[in-house]
Amino acid sequence: MVAINQATNASADARGDITLSGGKRFKRLERPSLEYTQEVAEATAPLYEKVKHHIPEIEWPVHAPYVYAINKLKKERNAAILAHNYQTPEIYHCVADIAGDSLQLAMEATRVEADVIIQCGVHFMAETSKLLNPAKTVLIPDMRAGCSLADSITGEDVRLLREANPGVPIVTYVNTSADVKAESDVCCTSSNAVQVVESFGVDKVLLIPDEYLAQNVALQTKVKILTWKGHCEVHERFTAEELLAYKEADPDIQIIAHPECPTTVTAVADFTGSTKGMIDYALGQKPGAKVLLVTECSMASNIQEQAPGVEFIKPCNLCPHMKRITLPKILDSLLEMKEEVNVDPLMAEKAKLAVERMVNLKN
Repeated sequence: MVAINQATNASADARGDITLSGGKRFKRLERPSLEYTQEVAEATAPLYEKVKHHIPEIEWPVHAPYVYAINKLKKERNAAILAHNYQTPEIYHCVADIAGDSLQLAMEATRVEADVIIQCGVHFMAETSKLLNPAKTVLIPDMRAGCSLADSITGEDVRLLREANPGVPIVTYVNTSADVKAESDVCCTSSNAVQVVESFGVDKVLLIPDEYLAQNVALQTKVKILTWKGHCEVHERFTAEELLAYKEADPDIQIIAHPECPTTVTAVADFTGSTKGMIDYALGQKPGAKVLLVTECSMASNIQEQAPGVEFIKPCNLCPHMKRITLPKILDSLLEMKEEVNVDPLMAEKAKLAVERMVNLKN
């Protein structure tokens, strides 16, 4: 199956309206002023309170006009902005309507009444939102926002794996393209991977493409886990040596790791869990606690407001793909209706089935 899931360029007709795929038409909106006026300052002051510990006051006049304009334009477009936990604070706290991990965002998007979804994350997340919301227009502000893990495997690779391992169920991490999901039996998240693997009642399962997630799952089940050498370029950079150095400097520090990290890293962590699990664990710490989040750097900044008494230590590994999404690009996305993400209908039907099998899995 050949993937047909690239961005669809909008075109303008004689009246200036913007036409997207399927003939959907949107009114062309006037580009707003980006001056830092008194009106902008007063309207955005409550939002700045949420990010003042991460954005210096001297820098806020640069962000505020975009925040003000985006929040006005998204109402005109009847658009909802979905922001992943790894987005920068000015996006996460100041313009997002829904924030969370990749699957959480897609599921929440099915509940919003907006006609347009602006996906502030990476491409596979926008695809998943489209799979679960086929009637909505899904846009991503920068089509180049990819993912090293998703790029590590293709649908053709999955078909070859199935041929080489006849009868072995294929469980695919949600951090993959629609093409890969379409060739899989079921999807999983980092929080339910063990449950999904064991749901087949067999002694051997392929869990792809994240090798480290698969290895961490293998430690929690008797099912034999076959792996693929895909890695997240953020999580694979952490080492046990650096974490032990933090512990040596301060034995009371709580180390919370994501299961996309190598098993040598999770072995020295106090807790290992999904993005949501990490957040819940961090927020459960007592005031005065020191917490090291072993994941993308922005997440600590984004949850700081919910845990003002916790000190977050940041071994700052940034995701270069997530950081392609910026306020100016979100503004352009709203104004010009770009970049539209579509998935081939046949591929979408099969990929959605793999996601729905996971969603419908009973505890």
